[in-house]
Amino acid sequence: MSVTLQSFTQYAPGSSRKILDNINLTVEDGAFIALVGPSGAGKTSLLRAIGGLSPVYEGHLLIDGLPIGHSDLPKRKTGFVFQNYALFRHMSVARNISFGLDVLPRKHRPDRADISARVQDLLDLIQLPHLAHARPDQLSGGQRQRVALARALATEPKLLLLDEPFGALDPIVRRTIRRWLRELHDKLGLTTILVTHDHEEALDIADRLVVMQDGRIVQDADANTLNAYPQTPFVMQFLGETLEFAGEIQNKHFIPEDTDVLPFPVTENNGKTTVFIRPSEVRFVAHKGAAHILSQTRNPNGLYHYTVKTTQRTLDITTPVITEHAEDEKFGLDISQGKIFPNIR
Repeated sequence: MSVTLQSFTQYAPGSSRKILDNINLTVEDGAFIALVGPSGAGKTSLLRAIGGLSPVYEGHLLIDGLPIGHSDLPKRKTGFVFQNYALFRHMSVARNISFGLDVLPRKHRPDRADISARVQDLLDLIQLPHLAHARPDQLSGGQRQRVALARALATEPKLLLLDEPFGALDPIVRRTIRRWLRELHDKLGLTTILVTHDHEEALDIADRLVVMQDGRIVQDADANTLNAYPQTPFVMQFLGETLEFAGEIQNKHFIPEDTDVLPFPVTENNGKTTVFIRPSEVRFVAHKGAAHILSQTRNPNGLYHYTVKTTQRTLDITTPVITEHAEDEKFGLDISQGKIFPNIR
């Protein structure tokens, strides 16, 4: 099932404030994408709009090429999993899973034997066949998440919408569940849209990341492209730790304000600007400045952490590269691998 939004805009109820601003997005059939960004970016609003839960908007929203209000859309089923799971506490696991089938209109509802068989298949799929008669409060967080997913899958949707589904889980369970979900997506041939504020989670599970800020899409690309070619400082900062160095471009060279940072050639025009760089891309160049190491440690994951003092500031630099500089040795900082964004002056 494909999803297409064209010039899609949505306003806050009773006001002119835009919740979603001129969204253009295509999700191909079978894709797994993640909507990422900070709180208030518009991720959940966009997910709800795609799910048909926000009917008032400007622009176009197409599901499999059909407008969202088209009469044929009920046949193209959508599964929705909320952050709080929304399981019914008074119902067993099996009844929770069958709920979406039980409430279908009679002419569309399978008979009891078919529903029972479908529930058993889903219990096997989520690897919880022994918990059919348990209640939600008897389950772990990871088990409740699997039941919520099974309930969403009971009506055999082609589009699965997930709103922060791993937020209440501890890190170890989160990793297990999201990998299981990715395998499930591939096995069932779903189109899946995940909302998360955790970029590492999105990088681990999704084909593409749609980065949102203030109700707009600021970049839509795969993980490698986002890391190599972020289009804005926000995208770069959202995806990982970033250092900033102010300076000025003069005659095709960046001249840093910090005299312990080395100039380097650029192609941009003259003027004040800022270089953005990952800490791991900073290099130490002996005898080219007055910077020095205040402390250094090796993390359990094999990375090296340096606290560096320049004439203007103190920096924390974590890198897989070991340096031979002693703590009293002076050096300059090479930031030539950094990025200059044209509109940042």
